[in-house]
Amino acid sequence: MKELLYFLTESLASDESAISITESERPYGNDEVETLYQVRVAPVDMGRLIGRQGRTAKDIRVLMRSLAARQGKRVSVDILDESE
Repeated sequence: MKELLYFLTESLASDESAISITESERPYGNDEVETLYQVRVAPVDMGRLIGRQGRTAKDIRVLMRSLAARQGKRVSVDILDESE
């Protein structure tokens, strides 16, 4: 799943060297675990990755969640600029 997220981010970003994706797990509910992906891109690419009114970011999140649901998992995607 991380590879798909990297591919989508790489397709949108102009500065591919600034792309960084970290993966961590956090508890969700009683016995479930949610995988959190934090995507960091250059400030110049934030607009491309987020899109108008957040549509592109929302579409990326929906795609990742639907893929995770097919595998019986939970996923969350946060988009951060590299200065954070």
